[in-house]
Amino acid sequence: MSNLSAQPIMIVAGGTGGHMFPGVALARALSLRGHRVVFVSDARGAAVSRENLGLPAEIERYEVSAGRLGGGIFITGRGLLALIMGFTEARRLVRRLQPSLAVGFGGYPTIPPILAAGLAGVPTIIHEQNAVLGRANRRLARGARAFALSFERTAKLSDAGAARAQVVGNPVREEIAALATHPYTPPTDIVQVLVLGGSLGAQVFSKIVPAAFESMPPEARLRFRVAQQCRPEDIDSVRATYRTLQMPVELATFFDDVPQRLARSHMVICRAGASTVAEMTAAGRPALYVPFPHAADDHQTDNARAVENGGGGWVFPQPEFTPGALAGWLEAALEDPQALASVANAARTLGNPSAADRLADMVEGLLPLNGDAGDPMAPLREAAE
Repeated sequence: MSNLSAQPIMIVAGGTGGHMFPGVALARALSLRGHRVVFVSDARGAAVSRENLGLPAEIERYEVSAGRLGGGIFITGRGLLALIMGFTEARRLVRRLQPSLAVGFGGYPTIPPILAAGLAGVPTIIHEQNAVLGRANRRLARGARAFALSFERTAKLSDAGAARAQVVGNPVREEIAALATHPYTPPTDIVQVLVLGGSLGAQVFSKIVPAAFESMPPEARLRFRVAQQCRPEDIDSVRATYRTLQMPVELATFFDDVPQRLARSHMVICRAGASTVAEMTAAGRPALYVPFPHAADDHQTDNARAVENGGGGWVFPQPEFTPGALAGWLEAALEDPQALASVANAARTLGNPSAADRLADMVEGLLPLNGDAGDPMAPLREAAE
């Protein structure tokens, strides 16, 4: 595409990698199409290096204050002040940049920039990653021109919102999307297990996974090779347990090569955040999902159930995630590796590795330059015909 306006497309994502990585995937897709893109995040997002995010140098980057509501009067008050400060900063940024369109990826850090953009008359798209419309997105829903969804059924989205919605999937990193064409090979002798608990690991995995292997017969446990993320405060004790079991493991507080590890994994144990689910299904990897029980509106359970209902994984509610239960699941995989292959194939059918491009199509359909600002889903409908 040539002759594009100098007005940038503003992408807003912050807080955690689960919000940031899909935003970066869209930013890269739009930049490759020749658009000027600016990326806005909060302080936590701004602290992540371009290299770790995969954010190209040509994409401008800005920081806006943000806070969250809830968690007591003091925290709510502090969060409200941060949001007010962020809105003031975002309003100045919008006036200076004059974006042609803004895309928000959920979470409280998106509220000030998306609200400022909408009040300035800039059309906005809300991307919802989860199977439940998030609280921040609900606050921004009324002013949104369109909604981009990751799941066919998204709870708490109004009928009016559904009429402006299109299912595009949750954008994943290019390196993850490329795994869609990487065939799954079931294990023969050695089973590669990848344990992911978010960027800081999950304490429940540090407690339960080593204990599950400890409860197995030695001849069974030694057929597994484990790579596991752990929280910094847990990693020494986890390492000591595996050393006692004489199991070969790789432990880290953060893996910067997740795509490569996914490519060679036979099974994954993980939380059920939206980006995690999108990456597992795009890569076509069988996963056991342990939803974080305190997630807002229990959205991780809804995410995981959507995959389980499609045959692409298993759900273990955290109260049921015991060493004995996990050991039984792992030993069953040893007995029937072809079952893993069937689940991997089902997961792949649920994945959407082209989500970034589909969302980019939607964004371009809403740009005034294309002359069809009233129908942001037009390119997607035309592609389906």
